Amino acid sequence: MSDLTAGSYAPPQTLFVAGASGDTGRAVLRLAESRIPTVRALTRSGEKRSMLHQAGADEVVVDNLLDPDDLGSALADVDAIISTVGSTLSDIRSADRFVDGAGTRALVDAALSAGVDTFCMESAIGVGDDSSNPLATVFNTIIGPIQAAKADAEAAIRDASFRHVILRPGVLTNGPRTDIATIAETESDIHLWGTISRADVARVLLAALVTPAAQNNTFETISVPRPMADVSNTTWEFPTGAHNTEKIPISVAHKS
Repeated sequence: MSDLTAGSYAPPQTLFVAGASGDTGRAVLRLAESRIPTVRALTRSGEKRSMLHQAGADEVVVDNLLDPDDLGSALADVDAIISTVGSTLSDIRSADRFVDGAGTRALVDAALSAGVDTFCMESAIGVGDDSSNPLATVFNTIIGPIQAAKADAEAAIRDASFRHVILRPGVLTNGPRTDIATIAETESDIHLWGTISRADVARVLLAALVTPAAQNNTFETISVPRPMADVSNTTWEFPTGAHNTEKIPISVAHKS
């Protein structure tokens, strides 16, 4: 298991948030607003510009990841990407491609061309070939095609040359930020199940940007209940603005 402690990267100067108009995306904007010098939000709808500026975006780009116009310009001077894109149940019935898969792959290709340093993706518990997680069966039954698209996107991100973090949260809620998060590396054979608020997912995603030990890893994460496994307390870095970071508590589930 990796040492998930120590060290920090400088916070990005320009952060690009894909899926910014969604609930998790707006939570990222609210947290990043006072901590990252320039926060650039992506939306498919120009009508959402005002909402995204109010949520914390300094700049808003209108483009469609499934039919992009100019992602190269959208990613100019971007250091890091947080992607919280997600499809809906209605998309399963009507779409033949999903932003979780083909759209994210388009963003990965553009990020490589633009020289982006770090890419953090919000995925979901149960993505991939491992079906032993108790939530995997539920998710795969309800949103199987979306889970498959996310797995395709995860593979593209892992194959890319930039630093990456893939976060697989449990059942997402619109509850308040609690600053409680338990993570487990997917390679640890510890499988988490439970819930986590989108605000807490946003906090972990921002922390992952500047915590070296998190880089190039895939994590499951929940807030409640506490996992039926040994848990140790550690700290990750969290951007505070002015090129600085502070330590925040993170619980790590592992085998005894």
